[in-house]
Amino acid sequence: MGFARTCSVALVGVEGVVVEVQADLEPGVAAFTLVGLPDKSLTESKDRVRAAVVNSGASWPSKKLTVGLSPASVPKAGSGFDLAIACAVLGAAERIDPRVLADIVMIGELGLDGRVRPVRGVLPAVLAAADAGYEQVVVPECAAAEASLVPGVSVLGIRSLRQLIAVLTDEPVPEEEPDEQGRPDPLLAGLRVPGTGAATGMHLGTGRHEQDHDLADVVGQRSARTAVEVSAAGGHHLFLEGPPGAGKTMLAERLPAVLPRLTREESLEVTAVHSVAGLLPPGKPLIGVAPYCAPHHSATMQSLVGGGQGIARPGAVSLAHRGVLFLDEAPEFHGQTLDALRQPLESGHVVIARSAGVVRFPARFLMVLAANPCPCGRFSRRDTLCECPPSAIRRYQARLSGPLLDRVDLRVEVDPVTRAQLTEPGARGESTATVSDRVREARERAAARLVGTPWRTNSEVPGRELRGTWHAATGAMDEAERNLERGVLTARGLDRVLRVAWTVADLAGHDRPDATDVALALQLRTGVPRGVPMAIGALT
Repeated sequence: MGFARTCSVALVGVEGVVVEVQADLEPGVAAFTLVGLPDKSLTESKDRVRAAVVNSGASWPSKKLTVGLSPASVPKAGSGFDLAIACAVLGAAERIDPRVLADIVMIGELGLDGRVRPVRGVLPAVLAAADAGYEQVVVPECAAAEASLVPGVSVLGIRSLRQLIAVLTDEPVPEEEPDEQGRPDPLLAGLRVPGTGAATGMHLGTGRHEQDHDLADVVGQRSARTAVEVSAAGGHHLFLEGPPGAGKTMLAERLPAVLPRLTREESLEVTAVHSVAGLLPPGKPLIGVAPYCAPHHSATMQSLVGGGQGIARPGAVSLAHRGVLFLDEAPEFHGQTLDALRQPLESGHVVIARSAGVVRFPARFLMVLAANPCPCGRFSRRDTLCECPPSAIRRYQARLSGPLLDRVDLRVEVDPVTRAQLTEPGARGESTATVSDRVREARERAAARLVGTPWRTNSEVPGRELRGTWHAATGAMDEAERNLERGVLTARGLDRVLRVAWTVADLAGHDRPDATDVALALQLRTGVPRGVPMAIGALT
């Protein structure tokens, strides 16, 4: 008779639950029973663990073996329990001292040859272990850098079960045979899930991307450039409407580089989501820049907000957390798919209920919508090139529901670029570096004003707090309030105008919004000219 226990972590969304892995050996017919709500991949670990133990030079016990995963009420999924199960079995067989295993959290998949392979979600798993008071964690060697991001935890990275047995028994640690020169390390294969990278339109702000996407490349478009700057400074959602080729996609692709770099806390949030999704690039354990996600308009509701079989997986809104979600050709998305964004746009998170459990993913993203004004794309108030009948134009524009657009702070018409603008010497606008400096300073002003509150940007501040604590200048909101009375603005829209006005004031260096700041916010919200300059520099 033998008994041993160690620990691992079960992930439910991006939150982890420490699971005690218990192994019990009893006299009787040799059998291996795994209990504690395991899924299919975890049930198959019995064969993987047995082969890994034998191929690591240890003996497999020929007794009745029961492995329990506690708490039994929490669903367990994935192959990340393999390492803990193997060590618990070896502890029950007295190959390893059971006392050594009791306070160690082990995360990793075992190959049949005993090598330890990486799994998704190492960072949130180690965060959960640290919150539960554990100080020692064993992970695959290639995931050790990711696990080391958590302070106060001692991380041991290993390449094989053989090495871990040697460490736990104070034996000489064997050297693993290196892979053939020039061939990719097969242990890195588990860090990414096939079919989840390019299909989501993801990029994580690499230096090469920022060099190839500079705001100076955008010709003209003063109003749209101002809207992009205000959007980045305050975290406001943006709607760009204009004909094909006007520069809507160019502006959206350059927005992530304008955003400030992520703080340490934000980086851990973003990295945890991408780790669970299997999108964390090897060799880059911490994401320090705003992510960018641009799903195709054929994306389903599950791919956008999250879902899937069993425990739900993060969708595009969570992959864009603390970054940009760009929906190009927005009217081509299914109406119900777009309307599913209304709840995360307000709350900053998404809750997905499935039969296997309820998960909560962060979704504090900056949404950019881009659309043509009509099916042919040439409708404009300034010319008559459009050949679409009025009914077709109304049906096309109605694909974006009113409740969704009411949650968008900035709505800008992107005009076609003229020949004069393209050929004019010195037509290039301000660079990304220049605009991002102003955005950073505006965010610092907002952060100083919001210190001691749970909010970081103007877009997050509730309307009641804006009206009760941070007032605009006397009389500055009169025109906005008249728009509310005429039905041009909703009550939510009035609050959003005040939020944008505070962002404009931060960019202009004003202590609080004046009538000019509110007029620009109204112009960016309604598209109606208010007689104010569209360049931020003209307001200072």
